[in-house]
Amino acid sequence: MKLARDISESARKTILLEAKSIEKLANQLDDNFIKAVEFISRIKGRLVITGVGKNVQIGKKIVATLNSTGTPSLFMHAADAIHGDLGILQPEDILLIMSKSGASSEINTLIPLVRPMKNTVIAFVSDPESYLAKQANISVIIPVEKEACPYNLAPTTSTTAFLVMGDALAICLLDMKGFSSGDFAKLHPGGSLGKKLKLLVADLYPANEKPEVPQTSMISEVIVEISSKRLGATAVTDENNRVCGIITDGDLRRMMEKKHDFHTLEARDIMAPDPWITAPGVSAFSALQTMQKNNITQLLVMDNSEYLGVIHIHDILREGIV
Repeated sequence: MKLARDISESARKTILLEAKSIEKLANQLDDNFIKAVEFISRIKGRLVITGVGKNVQIGKKIVATLNSTGTPSLFMHAADAIHGDLGILQPEDILLIMSKSGASSEINTLIPLVRPMKNTVIAFVSDPESYLAKQANISVIIPVEKEACPYNLAPTTSTTAFLVMGDALAICLLDMKGFSSGDFAKLHPGGSLGKKLKLLVADLYPANEKPEVPQTSMISEVIVEISSKRLGATAVTDENNRVCGIITDGDLRRMMEKKHDFHTLEARDIMAPDPWITAPGVSAFSALQTMQKNNITQLLVMDNSEYLGVIHIHDILREGIV
C-alpha cells in the first residue's frame, strides 16, 4: 500500500509534467494556428470536430465551448462517420480532425472520403510526419513528449494539451468576433451563470420597502424607520427631497457607543454623506461585487438623482448566483 507521501509525489509529478507540456505548447504556437483561427472566423457553415478514443470526450468539450462563445460547432465521431454519419458534413463546414498519432485506422479511412467533398480540413496532431498532418489543409502541431502515465500509454498529457489548444482556439475566435458578455448572456439564460449575466438590480429592489427619513428626523424616528423596513439602513433626504446621506444600523451602534445622550441628535448628525449607490440597469452581480469590495451590505438604488429604493446583499445571495 502506497504511503501518503508517495501518493502526493505521484500527483505532483503528473501535474508538473502536464504543466510543462502546456508551457512548451504556448511557446511553439506558429503561423498554422493563426491560419486555422482566420479560416474558422470566416466560416459560413459550422466547425465539425472529429476524433476517436479519448479525443471524443475532448472534442465534445471543445464543441461545447465553441458553441457557447459564438462559433457554431458539432462533434462527429470518426468511427460513426465512415458508417453513415459523414452526412453531417455540409459544403460550407470546416472539418477539424483531432488525433495524437495522426495515423489511426478510422482517420486513415475518413480522410480519402472527405477529400472529394472539398471541405477545408484542419488537423490537431502531434506527429508532423503523420498521414493526417500531410493530408490536412492546415496542420496545427501539438507536441507531446511523454504521457503522464508511467508507461507512456494512457492519454493524459496529450488530452490535456489538445483540450488547452481547443480553449485557445475558442478564445481567439471570441476575440475576433467581438463576442461580448451580452452575447454570452443570450446563450446562457439558465442556471446561476444565466442569473449572473442577466439578473439586474431592477429585478430585485422593488420587492423591498423604501426606507427614507428627512435629515431633521430625530434619532428615535431613524431607529423606527430602519427597524420597520428591515434593510439595515435608510436614505436621508434634504429639504428638496434629494438624497444627502445614508444611516445604517452600524452607524447607530457606533453612535450609541460614543454618546450616552443621543436623544437630541438628528439624522444629519450621524449620517454618512456620500452613500454607495447603484442604478436599476446594473447587473445584480456587479452590485454584489461593489458591496463585497467596500464591505457593505446594501446600496441605494438611484436613477440619476431620483431615489428608488435599496438593494440588500441578501437579495442577491438568495438568487444563488454565487
